Amino acid sequence: MSGDKDMVVGTEPVTERGRDTKQRILQASEQVFGEMGFYEASITRIVQMAGIAQGTFYLYFSSKKDAFVAVVDYLATELRQEIHQATRDVTSREAVEREGFRAFWQFVAKHPLSYRIVRQAEFVDPVVFRRYYQNLAKGYRRGLEAAMQAGEFISSNAEALSYALMGVGDFIGMRYVLFSEGGEVSEDVFRDVMRFVFFGLKGPNGGADGN
Repeated sequence: MSGDKDMVVGTEPVTERGRDTKQRILQASEQVFGEMGFYEASITRIVQMAGIAQGTFYLYFSSKKDAFVAVVDYLATELRQEIHQATRDVTSREAVEREGFRAFWQFVAKHPLSYRIVRQAEFVDPVVFRRYYQNLAKGYRRGLEAAMQAGEFISSNAEALSYALMGVGDFIGMRYVLFSEGGEVSEDVFRDVMRFVFFGLKGPNGGADGN
């Protein structure tokens, strides 16, 4: 141990070096849990990938499950932050939706193992699994409600719409990013998905084919 240089209070590091170490553990855990699954993963493999001593792991996490939960929360936080960064300077809710979808699919490209990790959470820790989606939906709902109050969108059940739109993003990302190695959502696919989001199955002309 390095004394005060790596001081940890509870599980939260109070130095830059400590924060860097915890980040390395999280990133290694994301890789190991995503590739091996929670039950096959081991702390030994995590610390090997992180390049730290096994005892250092326990300065930050009390168990393998503790690290897994932290990874799920880390992914959720990173996703929300990236969407916030992508949408903070746009002025209309329509633009927020467009940039938010783009940011999500870019996040999936950077964290392709996130799908496997989050789905495992349903069985490893159902509370954390629900929290992942509920926290995403909570912020989404507030944005939709504000847009409805401003007259940008028609008044609807904002919570139901938040989950519906999250589902659209989730499955498009799965198909075009995750299922296609090195894939991305093309501009044609993006256009068609956005047209569906804003106009529904009937389209802007009430069923007529057109842009």
